[in-house]
Amino acid sequence: MPPRLQLQQGEICFDPFMKPTLCLLTLIAGATLLLGDRAQAGEVTAPAPAKAVVATGDFDPPHLEFATETAYLLSFIGNPNNYEIGAQFFTGRLRWGVNREEHSIFRGYNQVYLLAMAEPIFRGPENRYFGISAGFRHVFVRPGWRLQPYASGGVGCGFIDSTDQFRNGQGQDFTFNILTQAGVDYLINDHWKVNVGALYQHLSNAGQTEPNPSLNLIGPQIGATFSF
Repeated sequence: MPPRLQLQQGEICFDPFMKPTLCLLTLIAGATLLLGDRAQAGEVTAPAPAKAVVATGDFDPPHLEFATETAYLLSFIGNPNNYEIGAQFFTGRLRWGVNREEHSIFRGYNQVYLLAMAEPIFRGPENRYFGISAGFRHVFVRPGWRLQPYASGGVGCGFIDSTDQFRNGQGQDFTFNILTQAGVDYLINDHWKVNVGALYQHLSNAGQTEPNPSLNLIGPQIGATFSF
């Protein structure tokens, strides 16, 4: 009888301690399950920070450029004289329109330009030509490329020191010109780039004299450009 009584007394003394403990453990387990369920549902965990999106289709074309270019031109087609001309161009270009379409072959930007030219004539009846030209230029921009192909074309006018007709020289001093260029720019940094390309030039007085021995010239060119 006494052991039984002691056990009962032990149970009576132990129960007040066990009940709060069991309740506390039950609450902790329930809270853990509840929070786990909510975390799986995406209600508790904070959203992961969004990754920065790089706009691969974006680029920053220059607003204004000044360029100097040098060319060496040889005559072909239409004139019996074998002209050799050195051409020096000074050009200002203004951006006019941008194409940012990622998959377009014309992705890049347009420019309008005004160009002044000075051309010593190394071989031919005349000695020099001075003129101006205005036109349009398109620069092709590909993502991540430092090389940027370009093409341009324009028309203008100028003066050549025309000579006697029996040497098949130009018929008069005042002369029109057509100028086209194609090549590639290489970007050195945000402000400077160099270019190499090919140039075609046509000189003629548009039939104001008869005969009108026009000139067709072609040759390589190199240049440097400063951009804003």
